[in-house]
Amino acid sequence: MSARSAGGRRSVRPPAAELAGSLPHVLREYALIADGERGALVGPRGDITWMCFPSWDSDAVFSALIGGPGSFTVAPRGRSVWGGYYEPGSLIWRSRWVTDGGEMIECREALALPADPRRATILRRIIAVDGTARVGVALHPRAGFGERPFRTLRNQDGCWTGRTGLIHLRLTGADRAVATTDGHRGRLLALEVDVEPGGHHDIVLELSLDPFDAPPAAPELRWTETESAWERRMPGISVATAERDARHAYAVLSGLTSTSGATVAAATMSLPERAREGRNYDYRYCWIRDQCFIGEAAATARAFPLLDSSVAFVAERLAADGANLRPAYTAAGAGVPDERQLDLPGYPGGADIVGNHANEQFQLDVFGEALLLFAAAARDDRLPVEGWTAAETAAAAIEQRWHEPDAGIWELGLDRWTHSRLICAAGLRAIAERAASGERAASWLALADRIVASTARTALHPTGRWQRSPGDERNDASLLLPPLRGALPVNDPRSERTLDHYLEHLTDDGFAYRYRPDGRPLGAAEGAFLLCGFVVSMALDQRGDAVGSTRWFERTRTACGPPGLLSEEFDVTQRQLRGNLPQAFVHALLLECAARIG
Repeated sequence: MSARSAGGRRSVRPPAAELAGSLPHVLREYALIADGERGALVGPRGDITWMCFPSWDSDAVFSALIGGPGSFTVAPRGRSVWGGYYEPGSLIWRSRWVTDGGEMIECREALALPADPRRATILRRIIAVDGTARVGVALHPRAGFGERPFRTLRNQDGCWTGRTGLIHLRLTGADRAVATTDGHRGRLLALEVDVEPGGHHDIVLELSLDPFDAPPAAPELRWTETESAWERRMPGISVATAERDARHAYAVLSGLTSTSGATVAAATMSLPERAREGRNYDYRYCWIRDQCFIGEAAATARAFPLLDSSVAFVAERLAADGANLRPAYTAAGAGVPDERQLDLPGYPGGADIVGNHANEQFQLDVFGEALLLFAAAARDDRLPVEGWTAAETAAAAIEQRWHEPDAGIWELGLDRWTHSRLICAAGLRAIAERAASGERAASWLALADRIVASTARTALHPTGRWQRSPGDERNDASLLLPPLRGALPVNDPRSERTLDHYLEHLTDDGFAYRYRPDGRPLGAAEGAFLLCGFVVSMALDQRGDAVGSTRWFERTRTACGPPGLLSEEFDVTQRQLRGNLPQAFVHALLLECAARIG
């Protein structure tokens, strides 16, 4: 095994692989590595083009994904074709390339575990699987979404150190790298590595808020710790349907979950759902509804670590904010910042928006979802005293506010959304089943009955199906959720008619859509909404249609790329992912669906 630099300090150009860091790929080709506190996207040319540090909602240190200058590339020199896979039960990714000469090269990639909120370690192991691995390495960090240059570079005893903004960096395994300048993007470290057949070479990048006060740990030790940590993170998941995908979904959710218990909605921001339509959202925060979906899915799959963390985070937020519970929080439990725009090109077809407008919304259904989560925990005797206190707070908030218009599950304009009210009824019924006090349970059941009766008087379509709101006669995928969650009996004719109408008017070619925003055909206004496909599968399973349920599950879970990551929407015509990546609630519904129909 040998590593060699290429030429003199000033004359060296960065390897061709660095160019990949400035060119975006289609979303289905990105893999995620994550440690719970932050994550990074790895492209097919070995280009890490997105990573925020120190936490999910911090400024990006690698922002090439949305047009910034920062990236970290490890890729073959010359022509090659790409593939890759996750090691089972983990977010340890292996990029694999076959070159013109037939050499097979892998790069094993991970964010090291156990995670440290103030320090991150990116492990990248170049492996010469077949033949000599000739690989280019280029490190170009730029904190503050590209605003902060890479500076104070030093090479001491084969270890490079430097800074970008307030972030300290240390690179090992690149002792013969050359510091150079690449036009407008500024300084970077470039290296060419040759690895002999059967050998490997470790490149390790550490990012820290504090100066490094100890020598770097041996790569072998960090790999062993990371492998062991993933084994501890993964519970035994045994489902009859798609067990591999169910376990992968759990690993993705675990990787998105902070030590605070919060699971961020996605690792990214500003990736467009539809080109040039202005819908670019920052999903690097924890939505209470999504957190409840995740906990309920974990309970169904008997995967309790994510259930417990979801209960803890939601209970803490209810204890702090009560009836004023916000729809979303940072992973640390703080408020989500207002939207602002960066001075970056954005991902093609998108923009560069930080923050989220949902921070000031009232979404009634989150209280019902919280009760459903707490009831799921109570079924397995996993709801602590604090959880019961939070459940009482959520039920009281429903009683106080259920008449108010809210923004709803899709975060639209204020209305008396049918889904919001029925989900609150479902939550009240579920928690009443577990309540120790018969008087309290009776009061919650009576409130649920009043909500359903009032909603039926105002939001029942003349055909006997549910409609979106008293003033909106359209159908909506969210209306399939209340029967699944127990708001109504399984065979309630209103729910049956809603499902039949939905299947006829809001599905096409085996994919499901949220609602019809305008008169255009399905798929023209927005992509298929992948969460809805799994909801349809569970609704058909509840009806007793095992064949239909399995068909919908299988169709929906194929809407991914080689890494098996799912986004919010899927462009059926182009077979492309749309929106931020990976979308946590879609993986949660995949996990729940696999556990239910199995």
